[in-house]
Amino acid sequence: MDNCIPSGILTKDERAVLHLRALYREHGYVQYRTSKFEEYSLYTEHKAFLPPGDIISFTGANGKLMALRPDVTLSIAKSSKGDDCEQKLYYNENVYRSDGSELKEQLQVGLECMGNIDVQSTGEVLMLAKRSLESLGGRSCLDISHMGFINGIFMNTRLSPQHKKNLLRCVGEKNVSELGKLCREYGQSDEFCDRITSLTDIHGPIDDVIGKIKSISINDETDTALNELESICDILRQLDALQNINLDFAIVNDLSYYSGVIFHGYIEGIPRTVLSGGRYDMLMSKFGKRSGAIGFAVYLDLLNQRNTSQTTPETLNIALPKGRLGDKAYEIFEASGYGCPAILEKSRRLVFESPDCGVRYFWVKPSDVAIYVERGVADIGVVGKDILLEHSPDVYELLDLDIGKCRMCVAAKKGFTPDCENRLLKVATSFPNIARDHFEKQGRDIDIIKLNGAVELAPLLDLGDVIVDIVETGKTLLENDMEPIEDIVDISARLVANKVSHKFNFEAIKKLCDAIVRLAPQ
Repeated sequence: MDNCIPSGILTKDERAVLHLRALYREHGYVQYRTSKFEEYSLYTEHKAFLPPGDIISFTGANGKLMALRPDVTLSIAKSSKGDDCEQKLYYNENVYRSDGSELKEQLQVGLECMGNIDVQSTGEVLMLAKRSLESLGGRSCLDISHMGFINGIFMNTRLSPQHKKNLLRCVGEKNVSELGKLCREYGQSDEFCDRITSLTDIHGPIDDVIGKIKSISINDETDTALNELESICDILRQLDALQNINLDFAIVNDLSYYSGVIFHGYIEGIPRTVLSGGRYDMLMSKFGKRSGAIGFAVYLDLLNQRNTSQTTPETLNIALPKGRLGDKAYEIFEASGYGCPAILEKSRRLVFESPDCGVRYFWVKPSDVAIYVERGVADIGVVGKDILLEHSPDVYELLDLDIGKCRMCVAAKKGFTPDCENRLLKVATSFPNIARDHFEKQGRDIDIIKLNGAVELAPLLDLGDVIVDIVETGKTLLENDMEPIEDIVDISARLVANKVSHKFNFEAIKKLCDAIVRLAPQ
């Protein structure tokens, strides 16, 4: 019936839904329909399983707190049979999330396979994920990881759940410098640090990188995960679906829900993950179900975000922050062999291209660099760690460039002692998220006063008790009879990359990073 509808009267999303539905039905999946809302507690109890975004709640007619559906998998898992009887379900449903200011209705198409999940079932799901991407048009790839392997790396380390979460976040960001700092802070051995850091560098076709994986396998759990990956690779080869499937251990997820293979799908020109899935047996067990489960969702709304930039795939787009930091960053790129003479000319131009070096630079406001990179307009960019901590953009943090060094501090008028104050602490800052996170860890109640500049003025006029701000030399504080009373974090400039650009321009970005690393003093 779906294929009888003339394609000329369908939107792009509608055509995609029809193709995906036909693909899933062809492999024995049946449609699942769910309500647009569930009890709010279902989502709050499993918030770590959900993608980012606020849950939209309301009070139902019976007085129960309800929520608009932010995810379909939770509803399917809750209502599944929960035994070894195989269930193969697909869906196309709208989900509802808020980014804190705007309610967003997003179309998802996906499937879930539940029951006795073996490598054959896993291979078929991965094959369907790959074909789903291909049906949407454009160059695509599917990257897979294995949470069992990562969990095996953590075995016998005595790390707390929060420490593991922090380390996983750094692996997911490919943030090697931060990983090293955390390993030392958590008292881990150099051997452990080298092993978990190597996870950030494992990327490529399974046959090409399997040797690297074997070199860091250390126990039965990592061996088991490795054997499963090799078996899945064999299944995909039999299904003629191995091409454009890579291993990337920077794909991570919550250890309390995911126990096996996890995967993300990308389409060139679309700046975000288009497909996301994995094996979530541990979610099933939280619902009292004995069966395994694996599935994925395709985010069709992202098809409208395809980048139509006229630059060639061979050109790296680099966002530089205006000002001294950008000048210093460009000096690093130039010394590494990526110069662009036109950028040194006095003009009001903002975009400069060097075809010989395969780069295109553009100047942007420092606080906007991460936005250009996250949105895929820039492949890579240079941004201060303060902005990354404050806004948490979904990017890879590839290198600490060791420039623009300063500190994020708590400061106050001389003689002020916040620990002696019992009242609510008033905090003036341009970095509310950093400030909130810092004081929440101390268990301190605060009142955040968001300012856009000259935060030092707030304590002088009794608008705030303390400030949270960047301190470079401390001269401004000194001249206003203020002083730092607590360091929060060291700040420097970082080289960041769009995650999708990193997939499709991996060699070019790696070559640039290697050139910068070679330039750095040992």
